[in-house]
This record gives sequence, structure tokens and C-alpha cells, in this order.
Amino acid sequence: MTTPADHTHGPRILAEARRPAPGLDGPVPPLPGFAASGFNPLVADTAERCLRALLGEPPAPGRTALLLASASGDAATARAIERSAEPGQRTSPLLFFQSNPNAVLGHIAARWGLTGPLVAICPAEAAAPGRVPADAHELAALLLADGDADRVLVIAAEQTADGDHATAVLLTTAPPEDAPLTDAPLTAAPLTEALPEDTLLTAAHHPTPAEATGPAPGIRPS
Repeated sequence: MTTPADHTHGPRILAEARRPAPGLDGPVPPLPGFAASGFNPLVADTAERCLRALLGEPPAPGRTALLLASASGDAATARAIERSAEPGQRTSPLLFFQSNPNAVLGHIAARWGLTGPLVAICPAEAAAPGRVPADAHELAALLLADGDADRVLVIAAEQTADGDHATAVLLTTAPPEDAPLTDAPLTAAPLTEALPEDTLLTAAHHPTPAEATGPAPGIRPS
């Protein structure tokens, strides 16, 4: 069950980006090292646009966490792996590498010098285009409240029959009660009372090169 968010005391939005977006109808740029699917390039490009909207160029100052939320997961990569397992086919190691959500999160973290936790979740329901799941907002609020990060970049990405879409919001803690709110209030989705029981989380950690080849946590391919 969801409850209305208290936007005065909850996280506030510093920047946001989405795909598709008005005036941004071109294809998502390819992402070197990732093949056979548009999911990871979509995640990386949306994150890039969100960070650039506030910071301009890398690196990002302070501690920024990355939180990827997807109910569909990288469905195209999952299908490619299934096809490659058929008799007479060979499976590219890249497919296993990119099936792990930490692979694209590690790419974003390395490019922007992000030093906060990396987290991937499978929300109970896919977010509508232009929105972020309520459980992702809730988890971002927890990361900020616990002091694990100064900012959290939340990326919601879905692959659907109607087309792929992604939304990114860069969140930070609300100012003190006596300080004016200078940023847009958090309106993308209400916070939940608790995380759904079937939400899958990766352990919060800092990215290392070896982690990109580990078993895929967090996202369930459909």
C-alpha cells in the first residue's frame, strides 16, 4: 500500500532526465562493451543526461549512490543468451557480463567517479514512462538517511512490447525545516510504507573491476 509522500521532509530532486523525451527522438547511442540489447545503453545514456543537467562534466563531487530499478530487467540480453544456448550456437562472454546490472552501474560509476553504494532492485511493479517506482524512492531515502551517500541517482528502466523507456532522478536530502526549498519537490512517485517482500537487492558496496563478472543480482530477466 502506498501513502502520500511528505515532500517537505523527504528527498528532493536536483536533476532529472528521461527517454524518450520531447525533442529527443533519436536512437540511444551505443555503449562500448555491451551488445545485443539496448537496455544498458539506455540506462547509461539516461544517467548521463541526468548528471550533466546538474554537474555539466565528470567527475561528480561527494558521495553519489546509484540505484537501478527494473521489473523487466535486460530482457533482450536474456533472450540472446537463450538463443545462444541452442545447439550449434556459441555464447559470447559479453552476454553474461552485461546480464549483471552491476556492469552498467560500474561503467557509470567509473566514468563519473561515483563513490557511493551500487544497488539494483526488481520492484513489485514496473514504473510508467516518466516515473520511478515508489520502492526505489523509499530505498533512496534510506540510503540518504543512513548517511551512505550525499546524493542518490535513481534510474528506472523497462523493456516492454510498447518500447523501452527510462527515467533518472538525482536526489538529495531535504534542507532543514527552517531553510527554504530551492529545488523541485519530489513528485515522481509517493513513498511506500515498507519495501515489498519480493524486492531483490544487491548488497550496498563500492564497485570493483571483478564485480562485473559475478552472478547477476537484483534484476530478474523476463
